[in-house]
Formats: sequence, C-alpha cells, structure tokens
Amino acid sequence: MAGLTDASGSARSDDGGPRPLPAVRDDLVALTGYHSPQVDVSVRLNTNESPFPPPEGWLREFQAELADVDFNRYPDRQAGRLRSALAEAHQVAPSQVFCANGSNEVLQCLLLAYGGPGRSAALFEPTYTMHGQIARTTGTAVAAGRRTDDFRLDLGEVSRVLGEAKPVLTFLCSPNNPTGMAEPPATVDAVLALAPGLVVVDEAYGQFARSTALDLVRSGAASTDRVVVVRTFSKTWSMAGVRLGYLVASPEVVAACELVALPYHLDAVKQLAGRLALRFGDQMERRISVLTEERGRIASALAGLPVETWPSEANFLLFRPVARDAGAVWSGLVARSVLVRDCSTWPGLTGCLRVTVGLPGENDRFLEALSEVLR
Repeated sequence: MAGLTDASGSARSDDGGPRPLPAVRDDLVALTGYHSPQVDVSVRLNTNESPFPPPEGWLREFQAELADVDFNRYPDRQAGRLRSALAEAHQVAPSQVFCANGSNEVLQCLLLAYGGPGRSAALFEPTYTMHGQIARTTGTAVAAGRRTDDFRLDLGEVSRVLGEAKPVLTFLCSPNNPTGMAEPPATVDAVLALAPGLVVVDEAYGQFARSTALDLVRSGAASTDRVVVVRTFSKTWSMAGVRLGYLVASPEVVAACELVALPYHLDAVKQLAGRLALRFGDQMERRISVLTEERGRIASALAGLPVETWPSEANFLLFRPVARDAGAVWSGLVARSVLVRDCSTWPGLTGCLRVTVGLPGENDRFLEALSEVLR
C-alpha cells in the first residue's frame, strides 16, 4: 500500500524503504549560492561594508524608542513611517518607495512580479552576481551581454542583447560591483531608450557616485516611469547587520512588488532602525568623504605596485596582480590576517581581486601585506 508510515511518522515506500526526498527543480541544480568566505582575520576588507559603526546618537535614539515597540503585535505592513522618511529624503512621494529585507529581497520582489517562466532579464558582465542568481531562482531567463575590456558598457552590445531578448528587466549596477565604475547619466538615458521593459539601476554604492538615476525618477517624465532605483542601508549607513533595502520607482512598480511580498515581511525593529538612521545624513556624508579620500590613497599606492587597477566611484577597488596567481595572492594576504574578495572565477574577471576601503589603519595593513606578497 502506498502512503505507509513507520513508527516515527516518516513516509515509507511500497517496498518498506524510506521514500526519497523530491528532487530540487532542474533549473536550480547547477546554481551555487553567493557567499563570501568568513575567515577569522584581523582586517576584513572583502564585503564592502562600512568600517564605521552606526553613530552613537543613532544608537541612543534606537535604544530609547525600542522600548515602545509592541513586540506582541505585527509590524506596520506598509512600513508607512519608514517610507515617508525615505520619500522626504529623496524628494519623492511615499507611494514611490518600497522597502524590504536588504536590496537583494527588493530585487527578488521585482523578479517575482515581472519575471518568471517565458520572460527574461538582461545584464552585462562582469557585474553583481546576484542579479543573475536571483533571476534564475525565480525562473527568469538571463540574457547576459559583455562589457568592454575596460569594463564599460558598449551600447552596441546593449542594443544587440535587448533587441534579441526583449527583457522585462534590464539591470545596471552603478557604481558597478565589482568593477567600481558608475554609469554616466547619458548612458542610463541611452539604455532606457533601448530597453523594452524596466531599467533597474542598482545603486547600492550610489552615495559615493557623482550622479544618480534618482534624478530620472524625480523628473516625473513619462519616459522615465520605467526607471527603478535600488538602494541599501548596508553600506554608507553602517547597517549591514540590519538587512534593509528599498527601491524608488513609479507607484505602479511599488504596487507590483507589494503583490509578491510576504505579509508583514519587514519587522518593526528594522523599520525603526532605518527611520532613525535617516536623521544622521550629515554624519553619513562626512564618512563618505573620509572613505573617498582613503580610496584615493589606496589607488595611488596600488599604482606603484605590480598590479592593474581600474577607476572606482564606490567604496572598493578592483585590482589584478601582474604575473602572479590571484588565488596565491589572496592566500598570502589571508596568511597575513588580511581578507579581500577573490573575484578571479567570476565572468570576465580572470585574475582579479577586490578590496573594500576600510579605516586608515586597516588600509595600511592591506597595502603592507600586499607589498610583501607581491615581493
């Protein structure tokens, strides 16, 4: 008889043996998760977090208001106060803001709402690996184009990919992770003119860049209602441990994301943390200035070492050791208690490593260790 169970309640097959687990979806079998090695080192410069803790003033206000959270009640499903605070900060309407558990969940909601079987998303490698990863987990086909040898967008390649794939979503990462270059406004405009669907500009590092696609959303022009800007609190806001991200887009896009978000997906503590963080914008700007200056100092030092580097408008730098194996250099840095990101197996990034801009002392340790390894 089918459906038998043993004494523990486990399912048994017709012949008395345990039934095998169902197979994972065929289209997921080849996927691997996006993980950065968590190694016990003194200097962690591999995940592009802020090296600064949240401001003390934020912590005091957070602790004070935490006492008023009704933990026995569900949180505000619409995250109304957080959305209103973000809307005010970006000079848009609250109906243009959607919040989720990190920018990756924002991307997932976009793909759940607009992607799926029979639809595609376009991206241009090398770029943020999770754009393609999340697309594939939602059953969305990925149309991958290539950037130029210096990691810039080739509009001819963009036109080819978008013309062939007709994607519902086109991803741009600006500044691009892990290459560090931001897309000029003219390039974003050109991609928007070519794209048949939404153009999603991932600005996880947008506060470091000289321009932002938020200007397109704020313009209110009919031609820009297909622009979606995604941001996070994990970088310049010093809140990677909170896992909070959001998008700014047309109200129609926000409503679509709300359709696929789980009920009460954003907890009350997260909403409080993000709302209070926005009160400390001046401190965030000062931190950006410090990290930008440190980024320039690292870039100057790398220019004197046997490595190839590229310009960056983010809080990290991509570099490629010359005539040295990237894995061996990475291991040599770890042996000196310095951890960077090994990108050498990512599409288009053979031999490349990425270093996050840290505190001055951490950056000194990195440069000293790298000099020793390269010798």
